[in-house]
Amino acid sequence: MGDVQTRLIVISSDSKVTPEIVKERIMFNYEVTVKDTCYGALIEGEENVLKDVLEDVRKLDKNGIFSKPRGFPIGDSRICRKERKGGPRPGYHQLDAEFKLLPTIRSALDALDAGKEAPAKTEGRVKMNPKDLLKMVENL
Repeated sequence: MGDVQTRLIVISSDSKVTPEIVKERIMFNYEVTVKDTCYGALIEGEENVLKDVLEDVRKLDKNGIFSKPRGFPIGDSRICRKERKGGPRPGYHQLDAEFKLLPTIRSALDALDAGKEAPAKTEGRVKMNPKDLLKMVENL
């Protein structure tokens, strides 16, 4: 028996895969605890089983499904909003920031798979001459 771990599966917002699809695939094929979330799913089980689960789930959307370790087990009262009297869960703001980047990461991975250079993301950004930037910094 291996160590029990908890992982978060995060689905890119531009994916056609839903948390419900992921949860059903896991529930019917693996002996792990699974809970769907607005970002994807939480899974808990032995390390070697979770590795198989993640490999299988990524087949649904190779470059649109990601995972990361979770510091607390499913149902842990230390992160329960009711127990903590409301507010965001620990790590929520980091997860939200990462979630917003996933479509950009997907496009880079898709380009890499196609043997192309990743597209530059320049929306809302202004290209600046490095010398002008240096002058601005020196004038602070």
